[in-house]
Amino acid sequence: MRIPLELAETLAVVVDEGTLDAAARTLHITPSAVSQRIKSLEEIIGKVVLVRSRPARATPDGEAVVRLARQVALLAHDTVSELGVGDEGARVSIPLGVNADSLATWFLPPLARLSEERAVVFDIHRDDQEFTSELLESGTVMGAVTSREIPVAGCRVSALGSMRYEAVATPAFAARWFGQGVTADELQAAPVVDFDRRDDLQTRWLRARGVDAAVPPRHRIPASADFAAAVSAGLGWGLLPPFQSADAVRAGRLIALPGDPVDVPLYWQQWNLRSELLDAVADAVITEGRRVLDPVSRR
Repeated sequence: MRIPLELAETLAVVVDEGTLDAAARTLHITPSAVSQRIKSLEEIIGKVVLVRSRPARATPDGEAVVRLARQVALLAHDTVSELGVGDEGARVSIPLGVNADSLATWFLPPLARLSEERAVVFDIHRDDQEFTSELLESGTVMGAVTSREIPVAGCRVSALGSMRYEAVATPAFAARWFGQGVTADELQAAPVVDFDRRDDLQTRWLRARGVDAAVPPRHRIPASADFAAAVSAGLGWGLLPPFQSADAVRAGRLIALPGDPVDVPLYWQQWNLRSELLDAVADAVITEGRRVLDPVSRR
């Protein structure tokens, strides 16, 4: 059985755009033509490939087809570039997954440098480092920063380094909530800032201090810069990487709370596909990660 590339590409566009109408505009065909292509694809492989929700999403079988479409597009770009026959103004889109704190601190500069040298644009998908590997599994992204050391099926992995997080608070917050010291009782009463409901960094730090992590009141601020701003404003205490807290600690606007830091090992995973462009992206990200992060062995 051969899967027509045009049909696979159409499914990938629908997943990217979220609706058949939006995909039709991108492909310059009618929505009914998009629907017919998806129907033809499902008839050829004998499986449902698309959940027609809002946004539309691929089924597990459809994810395999989307992955095929992205891999073929990447290899075609590499081939056209090698032959020197492509449109010099055409840029290939590389979807990548990354955690919020890496995105807010060290991840973008290497991509910016690469975009000056290559005809490439980046489609960034942000998620917790515990979950970016799922974006690889679904075919949504070609490479990802993840805390998962074991390779995703069909991927290869390289160590980047450890992102260190330290508990900090404003002096005024510490004076109000930790007047008797940063004790278990004080920590159970003091408000804490979480990124979202999947953020367990503060929970891990509390448990290491012998605190029932279910007790403290929690703010949830689901953006890295805003999370740091919330801690700096005195909304609560939280764990920040030195990228975001070092200047404020030196200036006295934040103080470090006593307790061991939390180290989060980070890895780069990408499709096990020999693509010159994807390898260039990997080289840029891995080089920068190893330059600015602590060695993974320090966890």
